[in-house]
Amino acid sequence: MALLKMSRVYLFWLYLMSSQDLSGCCFDAVWQLPRLSIRHLQAMSDKQSLTVSWQLNHSSLVEDVYEIQIGRTENNTITYNRIFSVPIMDSHNHTWTSDLPLECVDHSVRIRLFYNQSVWTPWSDWKTNKGYQGENGTKIFPSGQVLREGTSAMFCCVPPRGVNITSITINNIKHPLISISDRVKAILVENLTKPETIIDALLINCSDNTGTLSRTWNYLSSPPQKPRNFSCVTADMKTITCSWRSDRKPERDKHNKKTYTLQIQNSDQAPILCEQLSCTFSAIPQLEEYNIRVVVKDTLGEETESYSFNISDRVSPSVEWYTISPQATDSTVSWFTHGNLTQMSLLCQVTTVPESTKEIKCSSVSGFCKAKLEHLLPNTRYTARVRCSADGKLWGQWTKPEAFKTDPLVTLDVWRRIKQLPEANSRQVTLVWIPLVPGSAASVNIKGYKVQWSLGGKNQQKDSRQTQATLPVGPGQCDFSVLAEVDGGFSIPAHITVPQRDDQEKKTSETRLSSSSAAGFNVSWEHDENATCGYTVDWCILGNVEPCILQWVKVPQNKNSVFLPGKDFKPGCRYAFNIFGCRENGHQLLEIQTGYLQELQSVLPPSLVELVQRTSSSVTLEWRFNENDASHPAFITGYFISVQEVQEVGTDKLSGHASDLFNVSVEDPHRKSVTIDGLQQNQEYAFSVSALTKDGPGQATTITVRTKTNYSAYMVEILTPTLLLLGCTLLLWSQRKMLQKGLKGILFYPTGMDIKAPELDSFLQETGERLQSQKPEECRCCDIEILSRPFLNETLTQRDPEPPPDSQSYPLTQPHSCVPLRAEYCPQLWNRAAPQYNTSISNESYFHTPEEGLSGTESMISDNQSSFKLSEGPNESCHDIYGYISNET
Repeated sequence: MALLKMSRVYLFWLYLMSSQDLSGCCFDAVWQLPRLSIRHLQAMSDKQSLTVSWQLNHSSLVEDVYEIQIGRTENNTITYNRIFSVPIMDSHNHTWTSDLPLECVDHSVRIRLFYNQSVWTPWSDWKTNKGYQGENGTKIFPSGQVLREGTSAMFCCVPPRGVNITSITINNIKHPLISISDRVKAILVENLTKPETIIDALLINCSDNTGTLSRTWNYLSSPPQKPRNFSCVTADMKTITCSWRSDRKPERDKHNKKTYTLQIQNSDQAPILCEQLSCTFSAIPQLEEYNIRVVVKDTLGEETESYSFNISDRVSPSVEWYTISPQATDSTVSWFTHGNLTQMSLLCQVTTVPESTKEIKCSSVSGFCKAKLEHLLPNTRYTARVRCSADGKLWGQWTKPEAFKTDPLVTLDVWRRIKQLPEANSRQVTLVWIPLVPGSAASVNIKGYKVQWSLGGKNQQKDSRQTQATLPVGPGQCDFSVLAEVDGGFSIPAHITVPQRDDQEKKTSETRLSSSSAAGFNVSWEHDENATCGYTVDWCILGNVEPCILQWVKVPQNKNSVFLPGKDFKPGCRYAFNIFGCRENGHQLLEIQTGYLQELQSVLPPSLVELVQRTSSSVTLEWRFNENDASHPAFITGYFISVQEVQEVGTDKLSGHASDLFNVSVEDPHRKSVTIDGLQQNQEYAFSVSALTKDGPGQATTITVRTKTNYSAYMVEILTPTLLLLGCTLLLWSQRKMLQKGLKGILFYPTGMDIKAPELDSFLQETGERLQSQKPEECRCCDIEILSRPFLNETLTQRDPEPPPDSQSYPLTQPHSCVPLRAEYCPQLWNRAAPQYNTSISNESYFHTPEEGLSGTESMISDNQSSFKLSEGPNESCHDIYGYISNET
């Protein structure tokens, strides 16, 4: 509507101007329009605004209409043009905010009036606000100012005359240049954002054609925020504290420092300077209702918040501790409140850590309150806090935690072990106990222990400095009580009952635990209906090592199993767990379970009995071994026997080498003997015996035994030819004279026979030495053949009765040669070729060629023919004896 109105005024003015007579001078004298004069032009660089003020001496019945123009640079390029109306007054002003800093270029202002809403007056003279002219080098605008985050801004560089700007960057990011004038260049940055740096600032760099780099900093911030969650309280009706919250993070720098002031609007007190989130001031006497206003202000603006309250409704009592008096299971605490709150009913809360919170009412006129904290743990450190509320409307602040420690209360966990003495009515009871101190505090100073019991109607007691006591008792039931002496007196007595001898634990067989692992033992047993007060499982900490250090654990009545962690046990150690049921007349042994945390294989070897029963084909071994010995690192499941054959020295095989034949296992660990059958006669065997566990055999003990010789077989071989010879003798006894005469011709030397025995011995010895001197060579191929054949496979031939002239030397190249002994002598014993056994061993590498073998044979026989001398005698038949060594493979 205003623009439409101004348009109509402007058109009316044009009409008047076109209708007047411009040729006459009378119009100039009559029509004298006033010229406006700009009285003041104020520039505010921090707000980039120009405020122009002017004064007009005229009277008008309606509001004035003006047109204003703002030009930039020396050419007064119009940047801003506006027609506006203002109320009737003697002086006027108008403020314009520039998007470009005022220091970048010159800004000039002129104004004119739409006189009487009929005609425009002439323009006023230009009023100029000078910008920076570059006399001190290149500068950047704005510089060092606080800019509003999230807005847009223009930055300019003003160089000296003759210098051109080449680039402008913000935080090393280059932006396109905008030409403001021939020298001045600017950039436009939209949505200013705080960088991820230590300070919330923008670094502007400006480069020119001379290589000069100019820079400056500008800072980003947010305008003030309206205080939220406003609240005011008083602790003593004398001082009031108001507080509020702000969702924004505190500024990382102080370039846009905010100020907080509080004003009590219904009083004449001066504004109060406050902290960032709170303000404390003194209460005004006799003033119940307060109307307050908080103003937050900085360079970017200001915000306000109002709040009203009644001081009686905003009481938050301030509490201070007085004393804390702890006992064993309770503690008495006391405190007092500040200020005159006697007319109010106080409700206080006391909390302890650990435990819970307790509420009590405090109606003391003096403001002194106390309470008793019950059901606390003895010898435990606690922290306590307290706070109060007036009439239950507003809770005060918690006091600082106050630490205290309850007095110690010692209890004892008692157990026993009963030993029957040789005397029928005498037993020995060993009482052991563990002091229990609940809580997380340090150990209590225990001065000693007192054991009390009744025997024969008389009360007896014994002092002890240790945690065990050994006492003799009779066959009857006996009740024991054990107390610990501490600084404040004695602990609560711990009771245990030793049953009568008839009610003692009976002989119980042991069973092996089947649910043990490296993690621990899982001991379980059958539920006992008579166990009305639970169960107890005890064992020796060191297993079977004496003396036994007793350890136990008590199990509630509704459970029949317990897990014992493996960290308290060691592998290879057998543990016996005695399970007792708690009854009215004492503890009854229910079960004994044994087991290992981890079974080991290194079991000691058995002890063999040296008196071994043996035959020609079997050996019976016996050994001694205590399979139930608790010192074994594992349960014995049987025995393992290894049989090895020991090879004799002098055989073709290596001396002393033993080869495995077979193994024998005995699955019954109580069996201590075994018979090994199927052995060879007169053979040496090595027997190794070791104890078996589930992981395998342990250490072995070895014994060497030789089987006996089977003489019955030899007797058969000897008696058979003897009986045959005896039978033949009986059958030929009647022909004995004829046999005697025939044997004389065979067994006795003929007359004239000359055999030199020494030469024969020399020949045999030399031949043996030659055979022994032969060295064995590496065997390439060896075939061993054992042949059963007659030594002489040809019939002895009779030579010519007349010896040839060269009878002293016979050629041995013939395959069959004869050496005559005497012409008249014929050995009748050799008429029959008795079967002889010959063993032939042929090896290709051991034999010579046929030629070499033949020549060797000839030389050996020819050398030995000289040992026989022939005597003259009648020519009789001669039987040749000959032999050869085969060269065939």
